[in-house]
Amino acid sequence: MAGIDVGGGHGGKRSVNQEIPLIPFIDFLLCLVSFLLMTAVWTQMSRINADARVPGPPDPDKELDEQKKDLTLHVEMRGEEKFQLVWKEGNTVRDTVDVQRKQARLSDEDFSYPDLSAEITKQWQSQGSHRADSDLKRDQAVLHTDNTTKFEDIIAVIDAIYAPQRTIKLGGAEETIPAFNVTFAVD
Repeated sequence: MAGIDVGGGHGGKRSVNQEIPLIPFIDFLLCLVSFLLMTAVWTQMSRINADARVPGPPDPDKELDEQKKDLTLHVEMRGEEKFQLVWKEGNTVRDTVDVQRKQARLSDEDFSYPDLSAEITKQWQSQGSHRADSDLKRDQAVLHTDNTTKFEDIIAVIDAIYAPQRTIKLGGAEETIPAFNVTFAVD
């Protein structure tokens, strides 16, 4: 076993040479270092940013302009026969469109919903909020499904939501991106 030699006694004195076991000491240090590394990450995750700014008008006597909420596209795929596209502004329903659920086979394993893609593109062109080249924000789409929906169906619908494309300008260069940012909700 590894040890440290601290030298022997000289001139008839008693020996002070001791065997210090290093292996358990090194094991302890490795455990301590790994524990400290792991807990350092957790302390970052548990922080909450807080400040003294309270929401509300800076001048209580002055009225604020009401903020307009963005339209959100909700794609509901709960039924076996149709999709329902619902445009909402906050909790207020602005428009509802039903689309038949027809699959188009791309290969033995893959399929798509071309009618859904076309309707989502049409809806975005008429009601989408973020269409300007200088606007870097995307419109929001929420995909609602139940817990029994097959993975392949979910992927095909997400592909249909990503069908509308738009261009944005980044530093003088143009880039094509999907018009929607998709959020997945299981009810």
